[in-house]
Amino acid sequence: MTIDFILNGEDVSVKAEPMDRLSELLRDRFGLSSVMNDCMEGSCGKCVVLLDGKLVNSCLVPAFKVRGREVISYEGFKSTDTHSTVDEAFKSTGVPLCGFCDAAVYMAAGTLLESAVRPDDDEILETMSSVYCRCALPSAILGAVRTALETRRGGEFGRAR
Repeated sequence: MTIDFILNGEDVSVKAEPMDRLSELLRDRFGLSSVMNDCMEGSCGKCVVLLDGKLVNSCLVPAFKVRGREVISYEGFKSTDTHSTVDEAFKSTGVPLCGFCDAAVYMAAGTLLESAVRPDDDEILETMSSVYCRCALPSAILGAVRTALETRRGGEFGRAR
């Protein structure tokens, strides 16, 4: 079957079996190296993409589900102001990421910056736990995301009470 969708702002078309995994299509057919196929069961989060603006594990999305929808991988996310804000926050707080999880961590953090509501610490930690990261402590990631939120909101972000 032919599946037409928007990938990183471009209209694309690919022949695939309906139950092929989106993560495999993105990596194998479109050459998007940020989409990793590590666990293939949705537990590591290294395959996250934005599907119509929502963070999803692409290894759990069958190809037919993206027909007519918009998919943004890290390669597309890198060109956004949100990515720049997240990147600067992680650098300024000194949070080291190893290179295996950084794309997914940045995208997860980016969804928090794009949220219409101000997330509290629990919401930040819950979102960030969608990516299995062993190179940085959750408290360090929380601090970097808080810094990004403060930058985005003009210094108005504080701990929710």
